[in-house]
Amino acid sequence: MTAVVRGRFLTLEGGEGTGKSTQLPLIAAWLRDAGLTVVETREPGGSPGAEMIRELLVNGPTDRWDPVTETMLHFAARREHLERTILPALERGAWVVCDRFADSTLAYQGYGLGVARDVIGDLYRMVVGDMKPDLTFILDIPPEIGLKRADDRQTGGTRYERMDEAFHGRLRDGFLDIARRETDRCIVLDATESIDAIAARIRQHIETRLMTPQS
Repeated sequence: MTAVVRGRFLTLEGGEGTGKSTQLPLIAAWLRDAGLTVVETREPGGSPGAEMIRELLVNGPTDRWDPVTETMLHFAARREHLERTILPALERGAWVVCDRFADSTLAYQGYGLGVARDVIGDLYRMVVGDMKPDLTFILDIPPEIGLKRADDRQTGGTRYERMDEAFHGRLRDGFLDIARRETDRCIVLDATESIDAIAARIRQHIETRLMTPQS
């Protein structure tokens, strides 16, 4: 019997209004056209239990949770997401494309809300283990532009969109610092470029890093 080749795990990261949810279906469609099985998902959420926790995290007042409590809720949702959606898909050979993963927890709750890096690291090791995305695209945009885009959607805004300007500045700095620390995995893209230009850059990086046979 032919062994199933484990799938690949791609993540999209960035602050509010960076265009992650726009790019995700474009990536997925392109991968499917290449003959791959693709699972599209998101965090927080991505499985029934995780979606229930998502409602607690993205709705309500901005100060609804203590930052450590909030971090633990994200990792509780992540555990459900991994066990119910991500790991089974990878094991059957599908490619998983996810809107946010653990980098968002480090950026939002760590850099943004001040939860210690070692606390987040300990939770990561307990919940996720040594697994990491194969490739992470960090969509970067000045916070004022991203928040204007988010506001233009007229959805009322999540808890995170309603947090103050200083938070969103720390958030952007956090994502860029994560990328500097993990250049082998993270690619920063200018989210002020056109949708088509960003999609083309993402495709190019996936082809080069994950689809081209390495000598």
